[in-house]
Amino acid sequence: MFKKFMTEFKEFALKGNVMDMAIGVIIGAAFGNIVTSLTENFINPLIALITGGAKKDPETGVMQVVGGKFTINNVDFNYGSFISAVINFLVIALILFIMLKAVNGAVAKAAALAKKEEEAEEEAAEPSAEEKLLTEIRDLMASQMTSDAKDDK
Repeated sequence: MFKKFMTEFKEFALKGNVMDMAIGVIIGAAFGNIVTSLTENFINPLIALITGGAKKDPETGVMQVVGGKFTINNVDFNYGSFISAVINFLVIALILFIMLKAVNGAVAKAAALAKKEEEAEEEAAEPSAEEKLLTEIRDLMASQMTSDAKDDK
């Protein structure tokens, strides 16, 4: 049972699925940083303008949403951060959707091209109507020659 498991794992690991996953994780992390930067440096200031003002952090220089929170019983609820996280998610999901759609389209085009080439090869392998007719004539002549040779004996 363990040997079968190891064999299946080896097949899985060597198929390329693991490499594809690893590349996806690396690209996803890098893309996440880009989206986070976009949100912190562009979208958060817009939210701050819409919700009541912004304040620049003197240490980091990053705009912070001032009006993006409310307080109940001395507990701050920072809805600006939540909105930023939702926007991060939506941007990442949208771009991944677009990328996946493009990859699927490319794969479909490649499959259609391969199918077309395969059909062309099959057509090329099949004799034309002229070749079939000439083959029939040759076979007919060969059979007549054999029957004439038998009649001569």
